[in-house]
Amino acid sequence: MKIKKVLVSQPKPASDKSPYYDIAERYGVKIDFRPFIKVESVSAKEFRQQKVSILDHTAVIFTSRHAIDHFFSLCEELRVTIPDTMKYFCTSEQIALYIQKYVQYRKRKVFFSQTGKFADLMPSIAKHHTEKYLLPMSTVHTDEIKEALDAKNIQHTEAVMYRTVSNDFGADEKFDYDMLLFFSPAGITSLMKNFPSFEQGDISIGCFGPTTAKAVKDAGLRLDLEAPTVESPSMTAALDKFIGERNKD
Repeated sequence: MKIKKVLVSQPKPASDKSPYYDIAERYGVKIDFRPFIKVESVSAKEFRQQKVSILDHTAVIFTSRHAIDHFFSLCEELRVTIPDTMKYFCTSEQIALYIQKYVQYRKRKVFFSQTGKFADLMPSIAKHHTEKYLLPMSTVHTDEIKEALDAKNIQHTEAVMYRTVSNDFGADEKFDYDMLLFFSPAGITSLMKNFPSFEQGDISIGCFGPTTAKAVKDAGLRLDLEAPTVESPSMTAALDKFIGERNKD
């Protein structure tokens, strides 16, 4: 089935130059942006209850842009000034570049995985094994990263800094898409919460990241498109290729 209408479960891009708009124009496809989830910071009080001292750490591991936003907003709320010596380890280049929103980007301080997978960030972390790592995370998370760090005896502290809640659909909101794109397991949970009798049928589902892919399959849904890959390092690159092939005459 040709793709005519796509729902991207993320906020609308801030820039008019987003590759999503290029894809919409190239293939005559309508692309809507509608987050399935909302991400909220934990309160300063909730964070203090975890008894984690941010400044006891010399490096931070970021697995998403949400983690960056909530780490820096909590630091501001707690009046914690991050030293220039802090190092940052990110699970993708996109996440690493996003740090520039908050700190001056210095390549010697920022490390990232070339593939978007945490396993490919581990060699950099292992090389800097004397650092004390802080891992900002959501209330809902897997132990995959913790286990990988423990296996290499890397000193680290996990700190819950944000939570994900469902962004419910209104009764008057239309849901007539040929393709849905998801970026976190929570998005899949929200889909099933909003539409308990959801039947996929001909609707294509695409996702970003291995944990989201697992959530799609665990929900009994068919996964038609997965990113990142070596050929398609971003969701937009993967979507471009997918629609190009699907919409051939």
